Amino acid sequence: MQSKLLLIIPAYNEEGNIARVVDKLIREYPEQDYIVINDGSKDRTAEICKENGYPLVDYPVNLGLAGAFQGGMKYALRKGYEYALQYDGDGQHDPQYIETMLKAAENEECDIVIGSRFVNVKKPRSLRMFGSRIISSCIKLTTGRKINDPTSGMRMYNRRMIEILANQVNYGPEPDTVAFLIRCGANVREVQVEMQERIAGESYLTAIASMKYMIRMCMSILVVQWFRKKV
Repeated sequence: MQSKLLLIIPAYNEEGNIARVVDKLIREYPEQDYIVINDGSKDRTAEICKENGYPLVDYPVNLGLAGAFQGGMKYALRKGYEYALQYDGDGQHDPQYIETMLKAAENEECDIVIGSRFVNVKKPRSLRMFGSRIISSCIKLTTGRKINDPTSGMRMYNRRMIEILANQVNYGPEPDTVAFLIRCGANVREVQVEMQERIAGESYLTAIASMKYMIRMCMSILVVQWFRKKV
């Protein structure tokens, strides 16, 4: 029987992580549906998924996180899922919080539930978290809502959001899209989670990349979103 929730697992060059991430889901949460979106990986990510029989969408070229994310949303929409959860393939997200996020989405009629590291925990004073604070400030300035962990990649969306994100162009899984959807009336809730450190592979967010990302997100939140047509 199909579950009401689909986990969308974008994966790019995650050969060192993907089997561990998916096998944990299968072992501890066998009732949970998931789909791996191989985003044109140059390593053995796709081969590992095929060898293990994981449900897989295999892109021949790299579309970037936004493209892989939208592909997962299109799959969720086509298959009739009520909720979709963006779930990293690098092992940082902990599946124990899935049920808590789903209950929040259902009981509070949330459009988006963010797995947040900083609901009950103070945000550390680091360069990366400085960027997070700036993005949070931009979101609050433009929406009136405080989002404690705007860069969290663990986000759950209801059916209404799935339809929007599957069909609209340039609606990536980023803080600027969350800010825009809040302005469109989306009900957003944060749920406290803990995240793990990546075990294998390297994050694309180097210090320079993180700074560029912060600037791009702030410019989009403060300027670009005002030219988007509301949904």
